[in-house]
Parts: sequence; C-alpha cells; structure tokens
Amino acid sequence: MLLLVEAFFAGSHRQLITTLMDGLRLDETNCRLVTMSGRKWHWRARTSALHLAQHIPRETYSVLFTSSVTPLAELCGLRPDLAAVRKVLYFHENQLVYPVRKAADTDFQYGYNQITGCLVADEVVFNSRYNMESFLNNIDHFMKTQPDYRPRGLAEQIRVKCRVLYFPLCVPETVLALREERSETDQDRESGGDRDRDQDQESTEDRDGDQESAEDQNHSSESERPLHILWPHRWEHDKNPSLFFDTLTRLHDEGVPFRLSVLGERCREVPDVFERARTQLEDHIEHWGYLPSREDYWRVLGAADVVVSTADHEFFGVAVLEAVWCGCLPLCADRLVYPEWFERPLLFRTPAQLLKRLRRLCRRPGAARAERRRLRPDLERFGWPALREPYRELLGLPPERDGEEDREGDGHGECEGGSHSGGNIGGDRDSDRDVDRESGEGTGGNGDGCECDVDKELGR
Repeated sequence: MLLLVEAFFAGSHRQLITTLMDGLRLDETNCRLVTMSGRKWHWRARTSALHLAQHIPRETYSVLFTSSVTPLAELCGLRPDLAAVRKVLYFHENQLVYPVRKAADTDFQYGYNQITGCLVADEVVFNSRYNMESFLNNIDHFMKTQPDYRPRGLAEQIRVKCRVLYFPLCVPETVLALREERSETDQDRESGGDRDRDQDQESTEDRDGDQESAEDQNHSSESERPLHILWPHRWEHDKNPSLFFDTLTRLHDEGVPFRLSVLGERCREVPDVFERARTQLEDHIEHWGYLPSREDYWRVLGAADVVVSTADHEFFGVAVLEAVWCGCLPLCADRLVYPEWFERPLLFRTPAQLLKRLRRLCRRPGAARAERRRLRPDLERFGWPALREPYRELLGLPPERDGEEDREGDGHGECEGGSHSGGNIGGDRDSDRDVDRESGEGTGGNGDGCECDVDKELGR
C-alpha cells in the first residue's frame, strides 16, 4: 500500500498528487491519500505533523511520499510505525534561500524542519538542480544562525540521498494542437531578409547591451496586431512585480504598442504596484487576475506572444513552462532556475536589458512571433509521458504492462491538463497570508479517499 501525504493541498502540491493519482492509476486498492487544506502555509509547516499522525490510517505501507512542507522527522517521532517505511521527501521549494524583505522576518523553524526531514528520509527529490544545489549549498550557512552546538556535515549526509526529478507538466491535447498550429503559422511568416536582419541586430544588442538601430526606433507595422505580453505569477513581492510593471510603464510612456494579460494567485495583501499598474496600463489590458475556468487559462496562454518572469524566487517555474508549451517566447531573469531551462537569448541580466528587449519585440511583433519557432525550447523532458516511468520507479510501483502505454495514448490527457491555477502554482509559502481561493477550495484531510477535484483549483 502506497501512502501519499500532503500538508498543503493546493497549487503545485495538489497538481503533483493529482498527476500521480491519475497518471499511475492509483485508487483505494493500492493507495492511501491524506491531505490538509492549502491555507495557512506557516501553520502547516509548523504543526501539521500532529494532525497527520492522528489521521494517517494504521496500515502496512511500502512507501510514504510527501512534500517538504510536512515536518517529516516530527511525524516519524509521533508515528514510530512510519519510521520503518521507505520515505520519499519531495521539494517543490526550499526555505533556505527564500527572499524576505527583512532579516527579522526569517523563521528558522521552516528551514530546520526541511533539514531534519531530509535526515530521516530515505530519498530526497528536487524538481530542479537549482532547487537542490541552493538547498545543499546553504545548509552550513543556515545552521550558523544557531548560537552554539552547531551540527557538522549535514550537507554531505543529505546529498547522497538526493536526486532531481522534474515536476510533470500535463498539457491538454487541444493545447498541443494549438502549439503546432502556431508553429506552422510562424514558419509561414518567416520570409525575406528582414528576419535575418532582426536576428543579426539582436545578436549585436546582446553583445553590446546598449544601442538600438534608428530603424528599430522608428519602425512599427500598423498592419500587425500588438505584441501580447503575459505575466502569470502569484501576486507577491518575491515575484518582483515592481520591475515588470515599471518596465511596461516605460513602454507605455514611450507610446510603444502592446497588449497585457496578468494572471496568477491574488493574495489578500496585494502589493500596491498592482493597483497602480492597472490604472496606468488600462488601455493595454486584455485580462487581469482570476479566470473562471482552466479552459480560459489555456486560451489566454495560447493567445499570448511573450511570457515574462522578473522573479526573485523560483525553483521550477511551472506557469512559465506551461506558457512556453503553449507557444510563448520566454523572457526571464538570468538567475534562479531559468538558466537551467533556457538558452542565453531568452534571458535578461539587467532591468535595462529587459526594457530594450521588450521594446524591440513590441516594435516588431511579427519578428517576435517568428522567433517563437526559432528559439522554442524543447519541453518534452517535462511532460508526463517522459516522467511516468521515473515516478513509477520512485514510488516502488511495478513497470507498466506491455501495451498499457499504447492504450493510454501520449499520456497528457490522463493528467486532466495542467495547473488550472492561472499561473503560479508554485505552492510555496504565502508570507503568512492567506491566498484568495474559491469557496470549497482545499478541503483535504480525506484520510484514504483518493479524491483530487482539479476543477476546484486555486486563483487563476
């Protein structure tokens, strides 16, 4: 019997559990699922072990799979029977490098629980190499906060248990078809020497980082629809919305045409920059905030041209990868996880470079749409078909029977299609603030009932 435990059943935490349940055909005959609602992140990280210890059925389990929000060491102490089970700890994010506005805001307990969880786990899995290395490389520094009796050698002890296993993206068949259609359209538009000149000019900009041609400054095709820019992240300070909106405000003041969609989870304490930006950029807005259905979410991603991330905190970037899978050209900061996913032409190093690249793309939207095909990253490694067997092995499940995969098709459909979160399904800490959710969201705690109603997913 497999035991899946999730102390924060929302966002990417919920999506991963749902994907495993649906994609590996887990049900009450071979799995027990115990969850807690995706609210009050800081209380889940501190106190969930006691609740989980009381509600996990006392059965014989082969594997315990849980995320790093769960205080695993404490749970094993409260339930000695679970200590003997093979334990897999999955890191959607780590607390050792979480950006806080003031050092006094750092809560030592969060990172400490993750470290002790790794020590009792049999296998520790990270969704990206950046997530893994940033955690392991900061353990010693983090433990220096402790005034005395500091333990030694923790990173070395934990590293031997660690591996990277990507978070699985599940994209609907309709989105995959739309991606191919957009690719064909981009290819048809690639003609003449204009595109080659654009590429040469952008290469020069990447080397010099300063001058733009007079032609670029004056050129704007009236016959082309404006570039559609997408920002699909949680409305929080660690996603650095100020840099994004400051950049777009500069473009607006210069009279540069563009369209804008801002999606993602809305926290109850929203940074003031969002309201100011909504007023200043009103004439550019296509979509703002929550979308009522996952179909609308995918439709907006499919309509956008460029997805931008200015984040100071990103360990995987599900929403960005979903947008790229839908055909968007990524433009992300050259830090965090993004250099692991994207080549240098898709990254910016400074605010000035972000402004110049967006300005160029907005002034030549046709060339920008052509570049989506030329620079489109290979995302198949993140798809469920590529990750099904590694996750099956991780959970100790037998290999698929011959012909079973053929009957399932390409495997995307069985995941019910993606985050349903309108971007930012990071599931990471919400800075002690509740995230606005639909009524009924995150009603977990369902003992052994393997019920993952994806349609109730949070904040698009």
